[in-house]
Amino acid sequence: MKSLLIALALSLPASMTGAAESKIVDHNMMMDHGDGHLMDMDGGMVMGQNKDKLPGGCDKISEDAHITVHGGHKYSQKFPGTMFAFDTQEWRFKPCTRLTITFVNEDNIRHQWMMHGLPKYMYDKGMFHLEVTGPGKVTGTLILPKEDKTYLVHCDIAQHMEKGMKGELIVGNGSGTFPSIPGLTDPAIPDYYGPGPAPATVAAGALSVKGSDASSTPAPSVTGESAQGTTLLSGSLVLGLVLGLFGTPMAMRYAGQRFKGKTTAEAVAEILNIVSDLISRVIKLIAWLYAKATGQKRLPSK
Repeated sequence: MKSLLIALALSLPASMTGAAESKIVDHNMMMDHGDGHLMDMDGGMVMGQNKDKLPGGCDKISEDAHITVHGGHKYSQKFPGTMFAFDTQEWRFKPCTRLTITFVNEDNIRHQWMMHGLPKYMYDKGMFHLEVTGPGKVTGTLILPKEDKTYLVHCDIAQHMEKGMKGELIVGNGSGTFPSIPGLTDPAIPDYYGPGPAPATVAAGALSVKGSDASSTPAPSVTGESAQGTTLLSGSLVLGLVLGLFGTPMAMRYAGQRFKGKTTAEAVAEILNIVSDLISRVIKLIAWLYAKATGQKRLPSK
């Protein structure tokens, strides 16, 4: 009897947890605040709702599509090093699709399904946003633009995206891919647990797509003309500093001796004569160099 009571007591927390996890609140009575913004007092929110306004270039709705996306801690278990995830990391649709998304949050915390990069003339801040303080679900609709593009989808709660809750939505042929999508693309900053600093080759391959070999891409090195340019720049800088430190006092001493006892007008007149003579010498030098280089004795006229 005692053993039976102990087993029953141990099973109660698990049963209560399972019941709590399975109770999903449907946030379907939200208040419309205008401009596609809907929300209720229980943690449900839709931002950017658009069911009928066509994006530029779309003459009509190409198709109606509906997806259900689940999010929560349990979906991260297949991605080592993550804490949260969506049950799916990639979605593909035709341009001008009217897409309805039901987002189901299965955790006892707040999660979002947020899509970035949409045209701002239709979607405020270029964003479509579903949010649930879970467990619960919320549904929203948007119309996808005509352009082939890949959109980032993520949870914007602090550290949720960094811990794995992100994906990408591809319209048409897409426009590439994003790094660090769990199960799809290589991380932007790969984990490294070896001795010393991470090898440069790891950083060089950080943005490659799935299936690439990050270690096969050598890190860029400063050699040849780049290294020579850096050396010359450093040498020129040092030479300029030396001339400035030692040449300035000498020039000031020379000017003081040359213009000693002269009025300001006389000093200015002499400086102008010196500058005029210097310009004349420079022009003669340019003409001589031009004649040497081209074999002509005169500079070309206008």
